Amino acid sequence: MPFEIVRNDITKMKVDAVVNAANSALKMGGGVCGAVFNAAGWEQLSKECDSIGGCSTGEAVITGGYKLPARYIIHTVGPIWQGGDKNEEQLLRNCYLNSLELAKQYGVESIAFPLISSGIYGYPKDKALRVAVAAISEFLLHSEIKVFLAVFDKTALSLSGKLFKSIREYIDDTYAEEKALNDEKRKIQSYELQEAVQEEFLSDSILHSVQAPPSGIRKLEDVVAQLDETFSNMLFRLIDEKGKTDVDTYKKANIDRKLFSKIRSDKNYRPRKSTALALAISLELNLDESKDLLGKAGYAISHSSKFDIIVEYFIQEGNYNIFEINEALFAFDQPLLGV
Repeated sequence: MPFEIVRNDITKMKVDAVVNAANSALKMGGGVCGAVFNAAGWEQLSKECDSIGGCSTGEAVITGGYKLPARYIIHTVGPIWQGGDKNEEQLLRNCYLNSLELAKQYGVESIAFPLISSGIYGYPKDKALRVAVAAISEFLLHSEIKVFLAVFDKTALSLSGKLFKSIREYIDDTYAEEKALNDEKRKIQSYELQEAVQEEFLSDSILHSVQAPPSGIRKLEDVVAQLDETFSNMLFRLIDEKGKTDVDTYKKANIDRKLFSKIRSDKNYRPRKSTALALAISLELNLDESKDLLGKAGYAISHSSKFDIIVEYFIQEGNYNIFEINEALFAFDQPLLGV
């Protein structure tokens, strides 16, 4: 099941479990911890936490959700940032993996995380995000849980300066190229010319579509037999050609198994554009191959769309990590791939 970055208040999310960025004593604190205790009902939650006694850094424990929409609260203790050479990365990674394993044990199907350690514990937000994305995506390669990474506001999530600048420059350059191309087209084309070309094309298309071959009237099945392969046909041909499995494909595309089953069972299935692009990323298609696959679903990559340009940037760079692509899309206020 997919992984999604959302801008939301974790205490209000309707999921099976929310993760609390706890302290080792499991006491009510500030930030996310304070918000979780307040929303759940601090007296009851404190009583259960006191009965547990505590939690070590990188580990996780579980309690009831009480007044939260979530059934469970998973408490995990993130590391305090001390410069990066005190095993902080591994401890933070353990927070996510141990929380997810605990969720799995309790039959949790959906879970929401805050960006652990990025508040008063001082872990740099861009580094904290990288650890979160890597750990969650690793877990999802072999497990089926819907995972949300909830950030309260956009300032809590930022790409590295270098990557942000590179994407911004690519967007600006591509927009400029598109504008120049469109301006040139307008100079050389008049409305009358376009109308004439369209009319000629339409007349020619009608002639060819209705004209019977010398042997007699064309049958409907003959026309249908000449259609190109569908999106679904092409997708599964590519999966076979690239030696991939269905499971590997839909997990790396960040899409739900049920949705993937629909695509497999219906050869005429028309996916959303974000789904089609996610599958192109999963199969690590180059730009031309991606355009071909999109075309089978009736879409094209447009240089008038920031969403399309950002995805194209990553394809051109040979970066097919869908979760990193979604980080960038989120940072630029664009819809995410796959989900």
